[in-house]
Amino acid sequence: MSSVSLWLIYFHMFEEFFGLTAKPFGKTPDPGFLYESAQHGEALARLEYAVEEKELSLLVGEIGSGKTTLSRALIDRIGDARPVILLINPRLTPTQLLRSIASGLGIQPARFRNELLDQIHTKLFELYEAGREPVLIIDEAQLIPTKSTFDEIRLLTNFQLDDQNLLSVLLIGQPELETRLERAHYAPLRQRIGMRYRLGPLTLNETVNYIEHRIRVAGGSRNPFTEDAVRAMHAISGGIPRVLNTLATTALLDAFGDDAETIDVSRISAAAREHRLREVPPKDERIDHVHG
Repeated sequence: MSSVSLWLIYFHMFEEFFGLTAKPFGKTPDPGFLYESAQHGEALARLEYAVEEKELSLLVGEIGSGKTTLSRALIDRIGDARPVILLINPRLTPTQLLRSIASGLGIQPARFRNELLDQIHTKLFELYEAGREPVLIIDEAQLIPTKSTFDEIRLLTNFQLDDQNLLSVLLIGQPELETRLERAHYAPLRQRIGMRYRLGPLTLNETVNYIEHRIRVAGGSRNPFTEDAVRAMHAISGGIPRVLNTLATTALLDAFGDDAETIDVSRISAAAREHRLREVPPKDERIDHVHG
């Protein structure tokens, strides 16, 4: 039996041991596991509004704060109502950007920029007449290489009819994206941003709810993490969901290996050491509730 097959069996046993039907702390941005903290819920509502108003919008947050999961949840909510063009590697020249957009709209891209713009404008007008104005989502937008590509994005917002845009544009990135756009020569683009939101870390109580939510979505009926373990996870992760996922998964596997149904702070410390994460003493904060 291959090592891959053995790992699949191991993970299935791990899920069964904790009464789960799925891995609760996976690395992929699954919108089905989205925990709508106050800020995540507000961010998603603002993004939906920006899509309806066909605005240029900006979502920023630290690595692992949940930006990509929010974008996938937004795509789910849009459904088939509008075409969505998702760019996850925006290291593109202006012409490459236009070609990617054309392809996303189902167009065979022309060779030259002016022809590409004509193609895109014609398609956007067709979609406008059908009431299906598309949404362009650019993830990891801090990786956009040059100002000229940002200028091309700004010019896309010139596609208008009857005083409304024909395209919604969402820029998602790390905080350095916001810092970059604050520079003087980005003012023309910055002034067109109709909605912006910055995601922060989860609070301690949000961390409790986040862990319980994901276990519940994965089919679990109880939270195996002790209160002290949750405090340690929050302190070490700084409230960043991706780091919480890493700590939780490692601790669950460690507990499974020892047939332990409860996860205490020592297993969180071991997980932190395994992933070279700095252990931080938890603050003396009240936890409103920890469901067993």
